[in-house]
Amino acid sequence: MTVLVRPLGVPGDLGWVVMAHGEVYAAEYGWDATFEQLVARIVADFADKRDPARDAAWIAEVDGRRAGCVFCVEAGPETAKLRILLVDPAFRGHGLGARLVGECLSFATAAGYRRITLWTNDVLTSARKIYQAAGFTLDDEEPHDSFGVRLVGQNWSRDLP
Repeated sequence: MTVLVRPLGVPGDLGWVVMAHGEVYAAEYGWDATFEQLVARIVADFADKRDPARDAAWIAEVDGRRAGCVFCVEAGPETAKLRILLVDPAFRGHGLGARLVGECLSFATAAGYRRITLWTNDVLTSARKIYQAAGFTLDDEEPHDSFGVRLVGQNWSRDLP
């Protein structure tokens, strides 16, 4: 198995990120198309407004197939935001999520951010374990009705070196 984590930028990457999120979250959690719409807005904003010194994204590939992604975007002058981490279910258990989060943290540190945040939902237990292992701590949580289901949204953060 050949694993590569590369910068986003190959034709089809942006569309794959949106499609994969829509399909995976519908299959695993019953989320409706409003989640895919949210991801499409995040991806479009990244494509339209990206500052290469402050924003980046990566695609994990396994044997030449897209297998995961993560985005790092500016949330404020000293704060980055980790967005839309995903590992395709067929490729889980190989450390891809941790590698993607590591890329995000390394970039955020090199870009001069002092803090990084993320928003997730409590049902995403595997992702939360990755975030905890990477030093993130839970700041707060709040129930919400989104994506056709009842969820508990969570804000996590950590300081950067």
